[in-house]
Amino acid sequence: MAHVKIFDTTLRDGEQSPGVNLNRLEKLEIAKQLERFGVDVMEAGFPASSQGDFEGVREIARTIKNASVTGLARAVKSDIDAAWEALKEGADPRLHCFIATSPIHMEYKLKKSPEQVIQTAVEMVKYGKKNFDKIEWSAEDASRSDLDFLARIIKEVIDAGATVINLPDTVGYTTPYEYGQIFNYITQNVPNIDKVSLSAHCHDDLGMAVANSIAAIENGATQVEGTINGIGERAGNAALEELAVALTIRKDFYPHHTGLVLNEIKRTSDLVSKLTGMVVPRNKAVVGQNAFAHESGIHQDGVLKHAETYEIITPELVGVKSNSLVMGKHSGKHAFKDKLQQLGYTLSDEKLLAAFTEFKKLTDKKKEVTDDDLFSILTEIQTTSDDRRKYQLESFQVEYQGTNQPTATATLVTPDGETVTDKAAGQGAVEALFNTLDSIVKEEIHITDFNLSSIGRGRDALAQANVKMTVNDIAVNGRGSSQDVLEAAVKGYINAVNRAFYFQTPKKENAVEAPTL
Repeated sequence: MAHVKIFDTTLRDGEQSPGVNLNRLEKLEIAKQLERFGVDVMEAGFPASSQGDFEGVREIARTIKNASVTGLARAVKSDIDAAWEALKEGADPRLHCFIATSPIHMEYKLKKSPEQVIQTAVEMVKYGKKNFDKIEWSAEDASRSDLDFLARIIKEVIDAGATVINLPDTVGYTTPYEYGQIFNYITQNVPNIDKVSLSAHCHDDLGMAVANSIAAIENGATQVEGTINGIGERAGNAALEELAVALTIRKDFYPHHTGLVLNEIKRTSDLVSKLTGMVVPRNKAVVGQNAFAHESGIHQDGVLKHAETYEIITPELVGVKSNSLVMGKHSGKHAFKDKLQQLGYTLSDEKLLAAFTEFKKLTDKKKEVTDDDLFSILTEIQTTSDDRRKYQLESFQVEYQGTNQPTATATLVTPDGETVTDKAAGQGAVEALFNTLDSIVKEEIHITDFNLSSIGRGRDALAQANVKMTVNDIAVNGRGSSQDVLEAAVKGYINAVNRAFYFQTPKKENAVEAPTL
């Protein structure tokens, strides 16, 4: 069984999903979970893009010990310098440098001749080699590049010191056969290809990212890049959980394996979904709520008689288990701490106390507190910082008078410490609350999306609200959870507004928008 390395780019390419923005603590929490999941390489961000991204990459590099942390850089010295400064304290730092190689990109975006592109690529790999032992070089838009030219430039960057060659399907255009043939051509026509690893990076615009990635493996790729839940630019990236399970379930056909800890899949998926605000579709392969549900009577009968009649993936394989009573209102702090350690969380004394307090509040409302409930509490505690100015909710209520529109009243403490109360009406309770909050909050707010989902099951399940908005033209998404759906909505709104303050950070000099590969 050949080992396939997993390069996770959830924190870079995944965060470029429209409407997704993660703060420093959220990125760090995802990075720690990716380490538990067993990824070989994690791309923590694009250090040259902003001061916030630079600091986030640096903190992740300092924290992660069991995976190689990398940062993206254009073929520009300042980008490479920023990457080194952010990554140099890591256990196994590596550079990920890219330049476009397709005719359309070279002519219209780079405005460079093929020879100039080769020269730039070689010079920047050599420059990066001064600090980095490991350099992944990516040919942006490789799937639409001329293969002869691709082979030429790859040979040159290998001679310059590249250790991994990545051939991205940047726009999700290619098919499995075509993509496999690109890897086959490169392995046959680059004389020094044996000195490097080949990597696949696929986008899902035509729904073939995972299939294309497997085709690359069949034709010589020893590393696959993707994201958790397949999030990313446009239609997203290859979903790593789907790839890993496909190789496992069909090991009779694919003689390849990854080092991923498969029973961490569900937890990793849930964490990324919660923190990004990107809800996993119910019918999503491997991690969707319906992945192990059987509605048809014939299917139900078959599964009851023998699970493998209709169930090729067991829930336990990916870490799905039925909710059970894990803690109760009489559980003490010691038992609570033990449970957190079982779940893989390590909290400071201050955050442990905060989490225990929230847990006790929940036990007053819910008879059964499940792992899903604890996961929600702990995620919020671990990813919430008190060092930023905030709006704080004091109280709210909604009144219904006959057939008239509902009226909401809310009281907030502003970032200046002022307590403000106002009220407004709306066509429904949520709109009335949002109109009231709009009247209190001083920033200019435009809500672009709002959805509610349940955490766990049952009539007493927690509700989670995701609110996407622009705050003074800054796009953010907020989240809030509560047994009361209206309170969850209010918390989500306020969380989004407060997050906008975090993202009001100055850009680094010569900063650019994060690219997609």
